[in-house]
Amino acid sequence: MEKLADEIWIFDGKAVPFLGMPYSTRMTVIRLPGHKLWVHSPIALTPHLKQQIEDLGTVAYLIAPNSLHHLFLPEWIDAFPIAEVFGTDEVIKKRSDIAFTRSLNTSAKWPWQDDIDQLVFTGSPVMQECVFFHKCSATLLVTDLVENFSGQEFNVWQRWVAKGAGILAPRGKTPLDWRLSFMFGKAQARSHLAKLLVWQPKCLVMAHGVIVRDNATQFLAQSFKWLL
Repeated sequence: MEKLADEIWIFDGKAVPFLGMPYSTRMTVIRLPGHKLWVHSPIALTPHLKQQIEDLGTVAYLIAPNSLHHLFLPEWIDAFPIAEVFGTDEVIKKRSDIAFTRSLNTSAKWPWQDDIDQLVFTGSPVMQECVFFHKCSATLLVTDLVENFSGQEFNVWQRWVAKGAGILAPRGKTPLDWRLSFMFGKAQARSHLAKLLVWQPKCLVMAHGVIVRDNATQFLAQSFKWLL
């Protein structure tokens, strides 16, 4: 567990295999008024992690931000049955076994909106992702929209693949296959990027890779040159 700033923590879990690569897992927890916890992209739940979470507050909201970040939701739902569960349309369709409270694609008065802004980043037929901005700490949260692996977790051929996909630090970006899928939706995606830049994030936390702790707005502009 690492405290990033007031009321926001990150937790790094074990890597999971994906397309022949070891993908790190990272969860972000934000404490809202009333000690309600907002849990973004839950990682594998262990007894030690459960105790750490309970020491912070009460789990109120579980967030699955895209169709790839849902693996550990059932164990969190079992452990914290009063928590409300939110996901994008894609993940809700994919996980019909989970009773979601509401889709993140809908327009709604979110119970966390005083503390956290959000938007669904669309423009690709392959995948969409809901990104979040913690106002107090000026932290932008993404999962796969930007990947920024250090490379230390990879062997030689895996580093070669990651470099070709454009997901190695310090020049991490959207993975190549996802970037290519925006061919006919770049205008839509650019409008979303403009909103992210307006937020002026100082810190960028992604699920996979090295956190950008300073000048995150500048990093984003560089990372999304392919889109501009």
